[in-house]
Amino acid sequence: MFAFLGDEVENYAHTHDGIQIDEFESATRRYPIYECLYNQEKICLCPAPVGSAAAVQVLEYLIAGGVTKIISVGSCGVLEDIPENRFLIPVSALRDEGTSYHYLPPSREVEISKAGINAIESALSQKNIPYWEVKTWTTDGFYRETVEMVQYRKEEGCQVVEMECSALAACAKFRKVTWAMLLFSADTLADPHKYQEREWGKTSISIALELALDAVLSVVEE
Repeated sequence: MFAFLGDEVENYAHTHDGIQIDEFESATRRYPIYECLYNQEKICLCPAPVGSAAAVQVLEYLIAGGVTKIISVGSCGVLEDIPENRFLIPVSALRDEGTSYHYLPPSREVEISKAGINAIESALSQKNIPYWEVKTWTTDGFYRETVEMVQYRKEEGCQVVEMECSALAACAKFRKVTWAMLLFSADTLADPHKYQEREWGKTSISIALELALDAVLSVVEE
């Protein structure tokens, strides 16, 4: 599990007898890599850095260490009238970042692994949690989500926005591993003239982590 959940991964590992088995050291901080038992299965857990280039750098390290089934989880902004704390599964991602173009030929978007999507859907269904499949806009330009650009992306069919999905999907395809992402709705750009942070989806964090763990165990490699 490769999670954009702040300190939640480390807190979970420390309270569930997790063992730190490695770490990725970047110029700004260290990212601990844990091994935990979950439903009698060993799972690797790692906190993820925000931003496509940084996230892919750590993902590459995990894959080099032998990881082949990866579920990421984190929050997203919504471009449509989606309430906060709803669970969403990207099935495709618009490539508005630079990292993915180092892994796959140029294209407008990248599709997400069907096996990964199926695993996340299974985890949500087992807990009777509703979800929506979405197309996400992955962008490096957080402060360039202008009124005009938001409208343009909505016209292209994007319902949510975040900063890593298309790059991680491209890296996973290139490395021939299974990867998918669970999102929960946080801030809203549905009215681009009235941006709302809301509560950043914080009440979803702990259940999102557990759902991602369930999904990892459900992945059947392609």
